[in-house]
Amino acid sequence: MNIIITQRVDKIKEYNEIRDSVDQRLINWVSEIGFNPITLPNSLAEIDRKINDQLKLDQWMSSLKINGIILSGGNNIGDIKERDITETYLLKYAETNEIPVLGICRGMQMLAVYDGAKLKKVSNHSNVIHALTTFSDTNFPSSVNSYHDFSIANCPDSYKITATSLDNEIEAISHRHLPWEGWMWHPERDDEISHINSDRFKKLICYEK
Repeated sequence: MNIIITQRVDKIKEYNEIRDSVDQRLINWVSEIGFNPITLPNSLAEIDRKINDQLKLDQWMSSLKINGIILSGGNNIGDIKERDITETYLLKYAETNEIPVLGICRGMQMLAVYDGAKLKKVSNHSNVIHALTTFSDTNFPSSVNSYHDFSIANCPDSYKITATSLDNEIEAISHRHLPWEGWMWHPERDDEISHINSDRFKKLICYEK
């Protein structure tokens, strides 16, 4: 199964380069679960075209059989226009074709913003480990890593909250109708990979329509 992974954008001044990158640990995490990771370049996005008129992205997507999408972490929403366009395009594509999506950290924020949520600045959520409070029958690790300075201010009506931190920040959401989930932690950054995270992602990708 092919899993598209979006990439962060880094501007390297000393080389006059703009680079796409993704943590190798995320590639390994997807591969070890049994899926085929495929990174999507942000340079295909055409900033002078509307989301429904992205010809380069259309051509790239039509060349692949896509089973799932990961919106990865890195960059703040609004800072890198090409990346915002790329991920908005992917969400429209996934919505039309009922493709599973996992949003990680910034990726979860992107899911929420796509459906109208706002973001807010938070403290004590960068480079820490904190406990989770989970809801209903949701199964998540009891504690998770945290590397974010922004959180979603409100949960869109199309989602339900599935986990929060002890200071009541939203840490996980699940779409009510689509196979889409958002996690504010990075499953690939754990010293010991959590089978709970891996099994949940596998179940998300292999859902039956």
